[in-house]
Amino acid sequence: MEEALLTVKNLNAWYNNEKMVLSDFSFELAEHEVAGLIGLNGAGKTTFLKVLSGLHPAFRSDGICFCGSSVDFRKQDFKLCRYTVFAEDNSFSYFTFREYLSYVCSAYGKVVSDVSELIRGFHFEEYADTLLRELSTGNRKKVFLITAFALKPRLLLLDEPVNGLDFQSTEYLYQQIAGYKEHGTVLFSSHILESITLTSDRVFVLEDGKIRRTFEHGQINAADIREALHDENDR
Repeated sequence: MEEALLTVKNLNAWYNNEKMVLSDFSFELAEHEVAGLIGLNGAGKTTFLKVLSGLHPAFRSDGICFCGSSVDFRKQDFKLCRYTVFAEDNSFSYFTFREYLSYVCSAYGKVVSDVSELIRGFHFEEYADTLLRELSTGNRKKVFLITAFALKPRLLLLDEPVNGLDFQSTEYLYQQIAGYKEHGTVLFSSHILESITLTSDRVFVLEDGKIRRTFEHGQINAADIREALHDENDR
């Protein structure tokens, strides 16, 4: 495994002072890996991705390092290194896909790349010039996924990326995730076990805001992960 890209020590996050969503959460991502987060509803997957995306300010930590240096998730220098695709996103409703892609590339200081292959792969040809507000949930998800893979950030965060996608687009998404290590690191959450086992180098099983089990490479198989999730449910 490559050297650490992101290290988080003893992270605590909450929505109110009486209930911690993440508690003493320690986590490390390597350069050029695909890491999957899986857990039952309420385990803290989405909250953790929101913290990394600078959208959840109610947290504290003993140390957060990106590429060996202390980092603030809400500062511009870190934001330019990551892009997040959320499970649901109704923003930019009056943009078309092409307008949104142009806007994002400009914000990240990148030239708009040729996305024709991504558009074909996600079967999005008919919708590239349609307002996002007029798209179905699945096609709106494709807008953000195509943008993410075109942008190629050093850290790509995906929250339930399979939700709403058709079968062919799901298969294409798995290929894109698995091949992303050439460009950077992917951290994604999913409740679909197949998406985790087919693409991940490491799998983190979350329970009650902590990582309870970690599976790596040859250890990753559906039966063992399913058993770990069932163990959580029995506690």
